[in-house]
Parts: sequence; C-alpha cells; structure tokens
Amino acid sequence: MKKAAVFVVPGNIDSRTGGYIYDRRIIEGLRAQDWSVAVQSLDETFPSPTASAIAQAEQVFAALEAGTLVVVDSLALGAIPAILEQHRSRLRIVALMHLPLAADVGIDGAMAAQFAMAERRALGAASLVIVTGRTTLPMIAGYDVPSIRVVLIEPGTEPAPLATGSGTTRVELLSVGTLNPGKGYEALLNALAAVASRDWHLSCAGSLTRHPPTVARIRALVHARQLEDHVSLLGELDAGQLEEHYARADVFVLATFRETYGMAVAEALAHGLPVVSTSTGAIPALVGAEAGLLVSPGDVQSLSTALSRVIGDADFRASLAEGARRVRPSLPSWDQAVDKFASALESISRG
Repeated sequence: MKKAAVFVVPGNIDSRTGGYIYDRRIIEGLRAQDWSVAVQSLDETFPSPTASAIAQAEQVFAALEAGTLVVVDSLALGAIPAILEQHRSRLRIVALMHLPLAADVGIDGAMAAQFAMAERRALGAASLVIVTGRTTLPMIAGYDVPSIRVVLIEPGTEPAPLATGSGTTRVELLSVGTLNPGKGYEALLNALAAVASRDWHLSCAGSLTRHPPTVARIRALVHARQLEDHVSLLGELDAGQLEEHYARADVFVLATFRETYGMAVAEALAHGLPVVSTSTGAIPALVGAEAGLLVSPGDVQSLSTALSRVIGDADFRASLAEGARRVRPSLPSWDQAVDKFASALESISRG
C-alpha cells in the first residue's frame, strides 16, 4: 500500500507556534517512516481569508487526485466548509484540530457562532478528526462528531539539556508564546507588578507581529507599570536562540487562558525548569504536584502570590526544579505521536 498524504496548512509552516511545530514534527516523522508527504500552503490571511485566498484554496483542492489523503489544519477548516463538502466524496479528508476557531480567546460572540457553524460543516465532511489535546475533545463532541471518527494524538517533547540557570541573584523568568490575547501576557505583567521584590527579569519569546493590538497594549502596560528594566520582548526566536534563553532561565512562566495541550510547558520541563502557569489543557498533568505552581486562568492575584513565592524563596524554587527533573523522563516522545498519527492515516487508507 502506497503511504502518501497531503497536508494543507495556511501561511508559513516554519512559523514557531505550537500548531505549526506539531504539523512539522508529524510531517518529518511520517517522511522518516517512508511516507510521501506533500505540503500545500494556503494564504496567510486564514482563518479569515480574503476572496482571493478562498479562490486559491479551491484551486488547491480541485488539483488533488481522486482518493488523495488530505490532512487539513484547523486554521483552515472553519474557513472552507463549502470546499470540503464539495470534495468529501472524492478525497479522503482528515481534520487536524488543534483548537476550534470558535473557542479562540478574544473573539466576539457573533464571530464565535459563525466559526462554530462553519467548523461543524467542515468536520462533517471529514473521514477522521485528529485532536491534539484532551480539552478539545468535548468541544468536538459539541459539533456532533461521532466518537468513532475522533482520535486523540497529543504532541511529543524533544529531549533537551538541563537549564544551567542565570547564576545571579536576579531570578530570570522565561515565557514562550505568541503575544496574543490568549497567552495572558497582560495578566502576567499585572501579576508581576504586584510582586514586592523587583529582583527578577522576564524574557518574552514570541511573535510581535501576529496580533499588533495585543503587542501595543503590552508595551503600554510595561511603561505604565514602570517595568522597562524588568521585561524584554524578544519577538519570535529561532531554535538556537530560544535554547540559549532556556539555558539561562531559572523559572518558566505562562499565564495562558486556554491551551489544547501546553507544548511550551512540556518543553520547559524537558529543560528541568520549574513552572508557574495555569490549570488549562494538559498543563496540570504535565506539571503534576512537584514541578510547579498552577493557578486558575485569569486569576491575577493568585498568579502574583505564586510568582512571589517562587521569586522570593530560592530553596522552594530549587525543590520545584528537582520535581521538574523527575518529570522529564515521563514526557511523551514525538516518535510515539508519529506512530499514532501514521496508524490513524493507515486506518483511513484501508477504508
């Protein structure tokens, strides 16, 4: 049986976001298992595409040979339900659902309802729905997708060297994620501003161009809270640059409002870093009881209390780091994720 698939992904698949990293690692892993995998890039305006972007997407799907196994990233799904419905009997469509567009933080109710209706149609046209995080499962169930057509395949984690730390009395905090409404950077800054100690520095590694309104609010907040000497907005870093910041970090922080999984947290644990984050996605399961402190998303006061404790107590910080080191060996691997993905695709190929 020929093992071949086409991944349809909006924008630049080399972008350093969790969804794109997942897509790349799965594609690389499938190719290593002798799958022939092609990538079709859609316009970067998705998930709110222009008319020309829709026209391009129509051409992409029309050009695919009958019977092609097509994996469609969730950033595109909710924008092209009509295209997927048109080709559902001709192509074998697999929906790769990171997070429903309707569940995105920061969108208004009308847009959420519009996305929900479109995603329901798109998933109805799919032969299989691959979900990358447990918290997405009930959302998919809300779209009336039969459970027999849903497969959970969570991300893997790349093995990483242990962080050596800042080596100074100033606690080096690292946060990784695009500066957008969902990642909670404003809540994080407000929480840090309430910490009595100023013996800390926060490095934020994430795109400064994907959501300009959020970036503008964050810059204004840094100025208003007089945190210019304590906060660095680094932008999107390549793998080598990010590794340098992991190595120098003392604590990983992520004030995210919603995660399907929590790849950045897993990556921090792979470096043996203690974590201060929120109880969403798989983060509670990843961190456990020994490797960090978790608070409810959006609870700025509790987040400030947790940060105060970790920043102010070196012994407690060290005990959390030891907990993170104990967690490292149990983190799932990308090989496991790729094996599950390949099995799911093969099940569709067999009909």
